[in-house]
Amino acid sequence: MNQANTTVILDTGCANLSSVRFAFERLQANVIVSADHQVIKSAARVVLPGVGTAGAAMDALVSRDLVTIINSLTQPVMGVCLGMQMLAEKSNEHGGRTDSDIECLGLIPTQINDLDSQGLPLPHMGWNQISVSDHPLFDGIEDGSYVYFVHSFKAPISEYTIATSQYGESFSAAIGKDNFFGVQFHPEKSAAIGSKILQNFLNMGSQA
Repeated sequence: MNQANTTVILDTGCANLSSVRFAFERLQANVIVSADHQVIKSAARVVLPGVGTAGAAMDALVSRDLVTIINSLTQPVMGVCLGMQMLAEKSNEHGGRTDSDIECLGLIPTQINDLDSQGLPLPHMGWNQISVSDHPLFDGIEDGSYVYFVHSFKAPISEYTIATSQYGESFSAAIGKDNFFGVQFHPEKSAAIGSKILQNFLNMGSQA
């Protein structure tokens, strides 16, 4: 197979993997779900999906021998929801564990902690507005656009923030560093805006 313009979704075994794949297929993308190192390395771009807890997600990446390969990638890599949080250094989402903070991939120098909803119901679930930067992921996306969130943990606002939202407190709706970036919301559930963001991602790395 010619993989020059392939988008690989990392096979982490998580529950939103199929919905992410279907969202790319609706955009006529050449998309593969795989944990094979050679397939991942030769992809034009890579997606790290995720739902659940940080601890379980990192366990899945370790058990499938994906940590080293993810860290070695030079093409565009996008984390979705928990996949975004996995790009950070640490998370305090233990998933019932009593140990210290979960060590994540460490690709973006920020830490994941509880969303301070100021008394609003958690998880933060539903449509909310984002304010965007000039990152290519948000080409053609206007400030105030609505996307769909489901989360109780967040990346704080930092120099690596490329989009923000607010639910009780302001938080990073997206973060990025070098070729790694991620979105806290679910683009696959975010209608036309989400499709545009996924198309922007597909426009990256197409000459790989």
